[in-house]
Amino acid sequence: MVPMGGATSIGHFLNRFGPNGADHRLLGLCDARESLGVAKALARAGIGSDPLEGFGFQVCTADLEDELIRSLGVDVVLNVIANQGELSSFELLQRQPSLRDLPVEAQLRRFFGGRSGNKIRYAPLLVTALPAGKAPPPLARLLESFGM
Repeated sequence: MVPMGGATSIGHFLNRFGPNGADHRLLGLCDARESLGVAKALARAGIGSDPLEGFGFQVCTADLEDELIRSLGVDVVLNVIANQGELSSFELLQRQPSLRDLPVEAQLRRFFGGRSGNKIRYAPLLVTALPAGKAPPPLARLLESFGM
C-alpha cells in the first residue's frame, strides 16, 4: 500500500509500480471528480480503458470524507471532531456567511478539506469510528480486493 498524495500523481505511480515498472497488482480509491484523469492515466500506462472498477480502482461519490460522513452520520462525525478539541472551530466555520445555509454534511466536508492537513488527520479517525461491517461501499470494495 502506497499513499500517493493525490490523484494527480497517478501517472508517476503507474510507471513505477505498473506493468512497465515493478508490475505489481494495482488497486486504488479516487474521488469522482478525479476518475476521468485516473482512467486516462491507466490507458496511457497500457493497463486499459475499461471502467475503473474493472481495474481494481474504486470511485467515491464525491470524496472519501463524504462517504465516511454518510456512513457514520453527522452525530458520530461531530463527536470525532469534539474528541479532537475542534468542535468550536467547526462551529465557527458554520457561522461563515458563505457556509451557514449549507447542509451540515457540506459544512463538514468543507471543514475537512479547508484546512491543510485535516483530510490526513481525520480520515483515520473517521475510519476508526466506523462500526464493523459499515465501511462506505467504495472503501469496502477496495478492502475486499485486498482480501480483508
